[in-house]
Formats: sequence, C-alpha cells, structure tokens
Amino acid sequence: ILIFLVFWFLVIKPQKDKQKEHADMLKNIKKNDEVVTASGIHGTVVLVKDKTVVVRVDDNVKIEFDKEAITRITSVKS
Repeated sequence: ILIFLVFWFLVIKPQKDKQKEHADMLKNIKKNDEVVTASGIHGTVVLVKDKTVVVRVDDNVKIEFDKEAITRITSVKS
C-alpha cells in the first residue's frame, strides 16, 4: 500500500493536475491570445470554435488547429 501511495503522489496526481490545468487553459482561450502549438508553431488566435481554433501565423496565413494542439498561451490580449 505504501508503494502505491508514493507512486500516486509522485506520478499520477501531478499528471492529473497538469491535465486539468491544460483543459482549463483551453476553455479560456480567446481571440488575440498569442499561442504555441504542440508542433512549435507560434501565432495569434483569430477565431475560436467548439473543438478548433484558427491561428494567424503570418500576414494572410491562417491555420486551423484542434484545441488540443495548443500547448500554451504566451500572451493574453484583450
């Protein structure tokens, strides 16, 4: 039992906390947020849909990503 508890607190709980934090971040994503995708693409959110976001990566270049592909928000703009 002790080994299971140690494993839980060192591995499972931190991973669950990280997943919840990522899900909360995705719920709060909005237009003009600067984001980074899992593939390392940086851009600005121009449209948020139910399961996807459209990100402007350069002038006249917009790419639609699954929300899950967004790994972090680097800058929040109003």
